[in-house]
Amino acid sequence: MAQAMRRNTASSLLATDGKPHPVQDTLLAVTLILGLVAFVTAMFHHLHLLSSWAGLVGIITGGYGQYISETTRERFLMVIGLGAAAIGFFLGMAHGGLFGGLFG
Repeated sequence: MAQAMRRNTASSLLATDGKPHPVQDTLLAVTLILGLVAFVTAMFHHLHLLSSWAGLVGIITGGYGQYISETTRERFLMVIGLGAAAIGFFLGMAHGGLFGGLFG
């Protein structure tokens, strides 16, 4: 009766080990949201403050999330959020930076 002992892995999309990971899932969601915000707002020159700050915070949360992540699926989605945050950060820096236009 080996099939009776099989774990239900369909309970979570990201936790392939069958355990809950609330901290990692929260960091993943924050990184994806900040990466999306940074990437989209980087396309507009006048939103460089938002894109650079959202990108910077997204890079920090994504880096820490990568450090403590436990499954491959978490890491995969974290890299997507990190990439979007980094592109948004770099374009925001090119358009004016973190404090461009505030002091002077």
